[in-house]
Amino acid sequence: MCVTLNSCKTDSFIPVFTIHNYSQLNVHPNAVCSPHVCVPLLQDQDKEYVGFATLPNQVHRKTVKKGFTFTLMVAGESGLGKSTLINSLFLTDLYKDRKVPNAEERIGQTVDIVKHTIGIEEKGIKLRLTIIDTPGFGDAVNNTERCWKHIEDYIDQQFEQYFRDESGLNRRNIQDNRVHCCLYFISPFGHGYCVIPPCSLRPLDVECMSALHEKVNIIPVLAKADSLTQAEVRRKKMKIREEIKQFGINIYQFPDCDSDEDEDYKLQEQILKDSIPFAVIGSNVQVESKGHKFRGRMYPWGAVEVENPAHSDFLLLRNMLVRTHMQDLKDVTRETHYENYRAQCIQSMTRMVVQDRKRRWVERWPGSVHTRSQRPIDGRGLWCTTGFQSVCVRVNGLIRAWTNRSF
Repeated sequence: MCVTLNSCKTDSFIPVFTIHNYSQLNVHPNAVCSPHVCVPLLQDQDKEYVGFATLPNQVHRKTVKKGFTFTLMVAGESGLGKSTLINSLFLTDLYKDRKVPNAEERIGQTVDIVKHTIGIEEKGIKLRLTIIDTPGFGDAVNNTERCWKHIEDYIDQQFEQYFRDESGLNRRNIQDNRVHCCLYFISPFGHGYCVIPPCSLRPLDVECMSALHEKVNIIPVLAKADSLTQAEVRRKKMKIREEIKQFGINIYQFPDCDSDEDEDYKLQEQILKDSIPFAVIGSNVQVESKGHKFRGRMYPWGAVEVENPAHSDFLLLRNMLVRTHMQDLKDVTRETHYENYRAQCIQSMTRMVVQDRKRRWVERWPGSVHTRSQRPIDGRGLWCTTGFQSVCVRVNGLIRAWTNRSF
């Protein structure tokens, strides 16, 4: 392809190029080009094209340049494989420097909040992933003293920090540390409130999820699924779903499919809904069986593959978190959980302002406070709703004078 500079329009300083081979370009032969942007003269069939169809591309370029953030919290008692599963999900090692406490240290251990932040890049897309771990949760002898309070306070602190940054003067570089998702690990062994029939959720599980379900997207996970048979896994899942509904716990709800969605997508969404809670297996060890290498565990009776859909729901959980519903988790956090917190803050601030104004009125007019019940001041139906009768009389007098004025 050859491009020759013919002339330059002196009035608009736009150079005119002649392109000798138009077969490689989708422009008109008389296109007018600037040094940076080529503006072709549209052909007859392109005259109806405005160009706003490229808006998704503009948003895509801007978003890719900015990067993405995601904050994931893991909660559950120790020994359920939380750290192993996180490493398996994101193919990284976040806990290489962690010190595992012994049994004596765990007796008096309190719940800690440990934050890990890493940068992941895949095919030019950057993700700042933050993992919030909660070591010590459920390890104490007495867990009735609100051991989940530290987790609840941490989530509220992130909301508060974002609310402060959002209400400040400089809002350009606000860092979003709000918790977008909480993987709550459920033990496959113990029973809960009832013994006959045995419950799957312990009292600690119920109380913790009930305290967090209005603040964060909870996704229940059935840990160590390789310790149960497939029939036991199915019964366990069904029982957990029934108890979650029984105790009024609002876990993350997958969005409903639109009527114009294809059947494959609807089927995938239904499979995800039926898989709650996700029965997972975690392993960071490469094992070999019958000439095939995979991440899994070896047992005397056979091998368990982490990424085998017949063995666990690991692939479903990873696809849901990363490939299909990561943005929806962030949207629900922003539009529902954070907005609820923001509304409560604004109501509290408004209530404080009203109380402060009432206090100032009392200090300024010490003899003006009477009953707070609404009652008319005169026959015209003017009401005193503030509780300061003398002030209301003066204000209502001004109103009558204004309405009775002559022009």
